[in-house]
Amino acid sequence: MQRTTLLALLAAPILAGCDMVVLSPSGHIAARQRDLLISSTLLMLVIVIPVMVLTAFFAWRYSARRGARYEPNWSHSTGLELLIWTAPLMIIICIGAITWVGTHLLDPFRPLEHIGERRPVPANETPLEIEVVALDWKWLFIYPEYGVATVNDAAAPIDRPIRFKLTASSVMNAFYVPALAGMIYAMPAMESQLNAVINVPGDYEGFSSNYSGAGFSGMRFRFHGMARADFDVWLAKARIDGGGALDRARYLELAKPSENVAPMSFDDVDPDLFRRIVSRCVEEGRMCTDEMAMLDARGGTGFAGTLNTVPDATRQASALGHVPFYVRSFCTVADAEADYGKQGLVLLDPPPPAAPATDGDAKETL
Repeated sequence: MQRTTLLALLAAPILAGCDMVVLSPSGHIAARQRDLLISSTLLMLVIVIPVMVLTAFFAWRYSARRGARYEPNWSHSTGLELLIWTAPLMIIICIGAITWVGTHLLDPFRPLEHIGERRPVPANETPLEIEVVALDWKWLFIYPEYGVATVNDAAAPIDRPIRFKLTASSVMNAFYVPALAGMIYAMPAMESQLNAVINVPGDYEGFSSNYSGAGFSGMRFRFHGMARADFDVWLAKARIDGGGALDRARYLELAKPSENVAPMSFDDVDPDLFRRIVSRCVEEGRMCTDEMAMLDARGGTGFAGTLNTVPDATRQASALGHVPFYVRSFCTVADAEADYGKQGLVLLDPPPPAAPATDGDAKETL
């Protein structure tokens, strides 16, 4: 007992220095998530604490030392069974209801209705859109409204809704700013969303909370909550310090694996870059996945679809000798015919379906 007390006293100064950001967030969404966590924990303690107390009480009350009666034939008590099962069942129902309602209201894809407690989003307020790309091993932030991009450094004005659009370049990551909102996954060829708001000015830590390889430990960034005037200054500095334009060629260089990358910025961004990152077609001549889906929906690419594959020199062959490839892009029937001949015509405009036969046509056929 003395040893346990001593360890607790020694640990107290260490724990006092911990940053309890999850329980003391600076954003409305993170605060509501904290409230959900605390409510669920308190409801569970309604059962856990009495069980722990009664366990100790029964061990003391019915010990042989206190002359407890031995009743080997006792088997059932309806009142005791009702108490044992009814209380936990009610707690489970309450926790389930609170969690179901809370998680639906906190759906990361759900646009914000409030920027704070009893503070609805102003009618004329538009969300700040930030396109986020998880690279190996760094974070790229694109601000399409302002035409700038930053690496491992992000900012937003306080009390303005933020709509993050997230994807990844190669492997799955998880975007997490504990002071702002809960984590959300960023996956290649997919777009996730996170709606949030920062309410308190400050400099906050962001990182990947999903292991993604050798440089994972250094995949961190700073998120700044600022007054609107300070945010304008931050944007101006990003333009002044910008390292030029972020076009498709520059992005491919940036996307190469690197660790512990210092913050940098770009003063001009290709407006179609994020769509191409999601659609896996940043490289020249590569067909986008949304174009593939469109061609398939319109009847497929015919014989050309079996020929327009090109070995991918940027990737290594597998252990079994399989050579990676990508699908080459073509846009029109003329492109397919020029590249693959008459057999390679792509069905971009399929013929209309045949009209159903009428009764008169059936009789005439007979």
